[in-house]
Amino acid sequence: MKSAVIIDAVRTPLAKGKPGGAYSQVHPVDLHATALAALVERTGIDPAVVDDVISGAVGQIGEQSGNTARWALLGAGFPESVPGVTVDRQCGSSQQALHFAAQGVMAGAYDVAIASGVESMSRVPIGSQFQGKDFAGPRVAERYAGGLVPQGISAELIAQRWNLSRTQLDEFSAESHERAARAWKEGLFDSQVVHVNDLATDETIRSGTSVEGLAGLRPAFRSEAWEARYPDLDWRVTAGNSSPVSDGSAAVLVASEEAAQRLGLTPRARVHSFAVAGDDPVFMLTGIIPATQKVLARAGLALADIDAFEVNEAFASVVLAWQQETCADLAKVNVNGGAIAIGHPLGGSGARLATTLLNNLEQTGGRFGLQVMCEAGGLANATIIERL
Repeated sequence: MKSAVIIDAVRTPLAKGKPGGAYSQVHPVDLHATALAALVERTGIDPAVVDDVISGAVGQIGEQSGNTARWALLGAGFPESVPGVTVDRQCGSSQQALHFAAQGVMAGAYDVAIASGVESMSRVPIGSQFQGKDFAGPRVAERYAGGLVPQGISAELIAQRWNLSRTQLDEFSAESHERAARAWKEGLFDSQVVHVNDLATDETIRSGTSVEGLAGLRPAFRSEAWEARYPDLDWRVTAGNSSPVSDGSAAVLVASEEAAQRLGLTPRARVHSFAVAGDDPVFMLTGIIPATQKVLARAGLALADIDAFEVNEAFASVVLAWQQETCADLAKVNVNGGAIAIGHPLGGSGARLATTLLNNLEQTGGRFGLQVMCEAGGLANATIIERL
C-alpha cells in the first residue's frame, strides 16, 4: 500500500459568521477558492495534476449548494479537467475529506489530491439546509422516543454526566483565548494563513478574556421547554464556553511519496492512521472518545506517543469530558488555542485543525499529532499524522 503524505496546508483567518463579519460580503465559493489558490501558489504545483478536490461543507444550500467544491476549484483558476466533490459529515466534513484523499492515494486511485473545506455562516446560517423540515424521520423518532436534542443541550448533558462545573468550563475557555492570542502575537500562525480582505487575525479571539467576565454570561440554551424536559440540569453552557459561528476555509495538499518526488514536492507529514466512530446521537458529541481509542489501536500507538492534540472545541464540556476519559495531558491539547477562541467554520474546521496541527508539530519538534472532531448525529473523525 502506498503512503499518503501532506505537502502543505493553508487556512484563512476565521471571521465572525454573522452580518458585519469580515467575510460577510465574500461569496463562500470565493472564500474557498482563496485557500485553494494559495495552496497552488505556495507549493508551485501545476493544478492540472490534481486528481480530485474533495471538500467539506455543512450548509449545502444556496450559495454553498450545487457541489460547491467544483465551483471553488474553478474560481481558484484550476483547469476545467480537475474534478471536485463535496462531502458532508457535519462538522467533520473536511476532516473526512482528508481521510478520503489519503485513502485514494494509499489505494493508488490518486497521485495528488486536495482536501479542503469551507463554511460561510454569515451567508448560509447554521441549520438553514433543513428549511424547517424533519431531517430524521419517524423511524428514528420511534427509536429515540425521548427525542433528539440540539447540540447545546448535548453539551449540557455532557457537562452534567462528567460533573464539569461552570467554573471549569469557563477556565478552559479563557485559556483557549489566551493561547490563541499569544500564538498570533508570537507569529505562530503567520506561516499557515492566507489573508482575505486584510483580516489580520482570527476575528473572534478576545485577548484578556477572564473567568470572571465569562461568569457573568447567561446560559445560552436554557428555556422553559428544556427545563421541563431536563429539570435536573444546572445549565452551565454559555456563549463564552462554546465555539462561535464563523466564516473560513482551509485546504491540504496530499500526494503519494512517488508523486511528490516526481513533482519536486517536499512532504511535511504522513497521514499515519484514521478512524471514524459512532456514538449516542442524543449525547451526540461524545463520539470523540471511542474515535480516539479506535485510531490509537489502529495506529499501534499509545496516548503517551502523541506529542500534540487538536480536539475541536465545539463546547468546553466536550473537550473536558474527552480529557477525563483519555487522561490526556491538557498541556498538549490545542496548545495554540481552539475553536472557542479561533472559531468553528463547520465544514472548514477539519482542514483548519489539520493545518494547525501540522504547524504545531513542526514548531515543537513533535512526531505524532492526533486530531479528533465531534459531529452531529453522534459521529466523530480521528486522524493521526506523523511529522517527517
